[in-house]
Amino acid sequence: MNNNNGADPFEEIRPYQDDDVPAVLAGLCSNQEFIELISRYEFPRLDKWLPFFTRRIVQKQLTQRLGGIKDVAGFQIQIRDFLSKDLAKTADGVSWSGVDGLAKDKPYLFVSNHRDIALDPALVNWVCHQVGMQTARIGIGDNLLKKPYVNDLMRLNKSFIVKRSAKGVRELAAAMTVLSSYLDSSIQTGHSVWIAQREGRAKDGNDQTDPALLKMFYLSHRKQRSFAEMVERLNIVPVAISYEFDPCDRLKAKELATLARTGCYEKQPYEDLQAMAMGFTGHKGRIHVGFGTPVSGEGIEGPDQLAAIIDQQIHHNYKLFPTHLSAAGEGDLSWFKARTQGMSDDEKALMQAAYARPVINARQTG
Repeated sequence: MNNNNGADPFEEIRPYQDDDVPAVLAGLCSNQEFIELISRYEFPRLDKWLPFFTRRIVQKQLTQRLGGIKDVAGFQIQIRDFLSKDLAKTADGVSWSGVDGLAKDKPYLFVSNHRDIALDPALVNWVCHQVGMQTARIGIGDNLLKKPYVNDLMRLNKSFIVKRSAKGVRELAAAMTVLSSYLDSSIQTGHSVWIAQREGRAKDGNDQTDPALLKMFYLSHRKQRSFAEMVERLNIVPVAISYEFDPCDRLKAKELATLARTGCYEKQPYEDLQAMAMGFTGHKGRIHVGFGTPVSGEGIEGPDQLAAIIDQQIHHNYKLFPTHLSAAGEGDLSWFKARTQGMSDDEKALMQAAYARPVINARQTG
């Protein structure tokens, strides 16, 4: 990693800062791939017949809308407004709980369950906007940043990079230590952070925190303080995000069935980007964001114990919709029959199990 002579040890992973914004936005307004993507979203029919016309309109609108933005806060207002319009079309309401118990002027490390690549952290920040809290910096894997416009959009929206592609034990350990330092630095300088409880989405519906993530939290602390002291210092708040309908449920079931049948699943190029788009545009029914309470470090000796506490809060605060209850045998499954038309029996079984799993976890949590 290039430390830029010590000036900014986080330069390679940090979000863009205010002075980066005008140049990055100017590049986005002239990025043809980005313009084509928006054109297909805004004008799905017309773009097929008159792409030159629709893309000229989109480029003009982008320049007008983004040209006057001078800082990250201004860009995030645009994201908030876009998400509000998207949710009005694709969701049947968003509710939240627990956030009133958090201090609006205090930074938190939100450790969240993970169902949708981009929508999960976007929803947490959207709720923060609604209640007057500062938005969080967002951890995102470098595997999702293969396209330049995606990298720019994410880093403009307060995303920092988790280097999952680091090769070799030493390189990975170095990258994770820098990440651990960045998380701590963010909290100590007043910036909240969102990070998923495990690498990758819980495609089987089983929200479980990976202790390896929590070991990473501790890497930059281990010579200075105990694990319990680290927990107190980071202000960890578990977050449970639940969707009545998962826009990617069929794709997830297909992937799991292929993996069970063949022992491997090879993603197609840019499959994650397609899943991100589907998450935003697909119907989600009702959505709930459940914020837990800050985890006390008292008595916590290691990552396994902390993982169990985070899981307990996530399972308890996960809102169970009729889709989950009926999949677990507590209601009418007519919605499921319609949703799984054309799927194999294996895929149907896996999809039902994914919807049912939060009920099982909640019942076990009590």
